Amino acid sequence: VLSGSMEPNYPVGAMIYVQPRDYQELKVGDVISYVANDDKVVVTHRIVEIVIDENDATVRRFRTKGDANDVTDAGLVHYKNVLGIPIITIPLIGYIAFNIQQPPGIYIMLVAGTLLLAWAFLPGTLEERRKTARKSIANS
Repeated sequence: VLSGSMEPNYPVGAMIYVQPRDYQELKVGDVISYVANDDKVVVTHRIVEIVIDENDATVRRFRTKGDANDVTDAGLVHYKNVLGIPIITIPLIGYIAFNIQQPPGIYIMLVAGTLLLAWAFLPGTLEERRKTARKSIANS
């Protein structure tokens, strides 16, 4: 969650787990997560109106609004853009997930991973070298 539009239910910095849901089961008052634009930005807002297409009753669009916002969102959400409904929210963990996807976080994770691998494998390698050195000294 990158903005406060759904506070206090979904606080900034939280990570949301979204469960897929058939768009025909969605109703006014449900909170949905959807792809908002070509940049694949995911938004989580509440449905305030369902608009059924005049030519095809199977096509639905959803008017949404953030709980903390005063006005509804500018455009309608096409049913194909709906990812599902949020079922689990983990506060603050979203900050970590967001930051490890950015360049400084990526570098920190690479260094940490390298150090972890070195810590896991290096002691065994050093112990093998010591054993080999002891055997060669003993055989001398």
